[in-house]
Amino acid sequence: MDYRRKRRLTFFTIGLIFLLSGIEYAVILPTIWRYLQTLNAAPYFLGLSLSAFSFSGLLTGPLFGYWSDRTLGTKKIILFANVFEIVGNFMYFMGYSKWLLLGSRLVAGIGTGAGSSIFGFLTRNTAPEDRSTVFAAVMACRQAGLLIGPAFNIFLRLCDFQVGPFTVNKYTSPGLFMCLLWILLQFVVLFMYWDFTPQDDMRQRNRDVQEEVEEEEEEEDGEGKPLVGPNELTGSYGAVTSVQSRASSMANGDVTSVSPPPSPPPEDVSSSPFKNFGASREFLREEVVVLLAAQFITLFNQTALETMVTPLTQKFFNFGELENSIMYCVCGVEVIAGFLFVRWLSKRVAERVVLAVGLILCNISCVWCLIFLANPQGGFAWQLAEFIIGVFLQVLGLPFVAVAQVSLFSKITSQKTQGFSQGIRRSVGGLATILGPLWAGGLTSDLYVMMGVMMGLLALLTIMMVVSYERLVEPVTVDSPTDAESED
Repeated sequence: MDYRRKRRLTFFTIGLIFLLSGIEYAVILPTIWRYLQTLNAAPYFLGLSLSAFSFSGLLTGPLFGYWSDRTLGTKKIILFANVFEIVGNFMYFMGYSKWLLLGSRLVAGIGTGAGSSIFGFLTRNTAPEDRSTVFAAVMACRQAGLLIGPAFNIFLRLCDFQVGPFTVNKYTSPGLFMCLLWILLQFVVLFMYWDFTPQDDMRQRNRDVQEEVEEEEEEEDGEGKPLVGPNELTGSYGAVTSVQSRASSMANGDVTSVSPPPSPPPEDVSSSPFKNFGASREFLREEVVVLLAAQFITLFNQTALETMVTPLTQKFFNFGELENSIMYCVCGVEVIAGFLFVRWLSKRVAERVVLAVGLILCNISCVWCLIFLANPQGGFAWQLAEFIIGVFLQVLGLPFVAVAQVSLFSKITSQKTQGFSQGIRRSVGGLATILGPLWAGGLTSDLYVMMGVMMGLLALLTIMMVVSYERLVEPVTVDSPTDAESED
């Protein structure tokens, strides 16, 4: 199988991984509240269960990222991580007690740590100018899962039968369903995923250029004597050398230079990517702190509102599993459209502009929710309209902030330690998804306090971004002088 086909299948598999993660979230979130109620769990258990999933991912993200940076491989990491997803979802299906349910989310969350390795892999194997587009596509796959998931839930809610000692009903069936999907994914990863590096891409480009040169030589042989003899092809002005140099420079993002970049010293190739690495020097820079704050605050607010939504819809609108599933399905359509728009927009404006637009939308959403959702007024129709507008605004801003901050983060942190850096970023997000549900779960009866703190965090983030706006750009790298002129 040729390199290009392997590359396409690998990226397809990555998209499938994020698709399943979205499906899992969408089939479990609408039903877990009622599931816990059947197990006589207190209301705070909803926040605990949602936070447990993020807590284990917070711990394993940097570890899996460090593993991938050391080995430059992700396939084994993904296969290993998926085992925890399989076991965790089967535990969710068993559901004998609220503690087993809590443990199931804790175990399944370990598998999410592989995401840091995948983001590191994507960063190493995509050009900086294409990164926003690639990340937007990957994140859109997860949102597609959020869209598809409720459709599965409509059928899963009809389940009512026995499998040995286990009962399959509308609460336990999501666990069994996701367990089977993650098992199927293991085979997909095994046969359709390959670990490749930028050097593999360089070799493929050189092979393509060599084939072009050979075709040109054959044409020249058919028409007459070639202008350059075979012995001269190895010289400094040979066609192979110049074209290969052009391919090397293009692969490194420089289409104007015709000389190959200098080869790294042998010791740099074999040494650890963490040589001379300093965590404080890498992560305590102003622009990095702003992006990590954006990751934390937006995810904190998002998960807090998601935790609040199901009790709120049950209280004011008497929504059940079907209505909640339809609501998440509609939100999935909006988010996918948002990611597609961000993918188009990121090719035309800088990431910091996209980030600024997202923060403006998030601020508008939070103000609306604070005014209209904290204490809904009016009749049923007016309250429902207030709720729909609030959810619409909240979902609208997410793609802008998500894509912009992850793309910028990959550009301003070290390329060699992207797996570990992405693990730190995802751990910060994991901390937010732990604290968000816990904060919302304990304040479902006092929404002014809950949303007031969310509004304060967003205002703080907005001030940080305005102050550091000039620094939120990709660092300019100055190429060292080469001996390109020596050929003259």
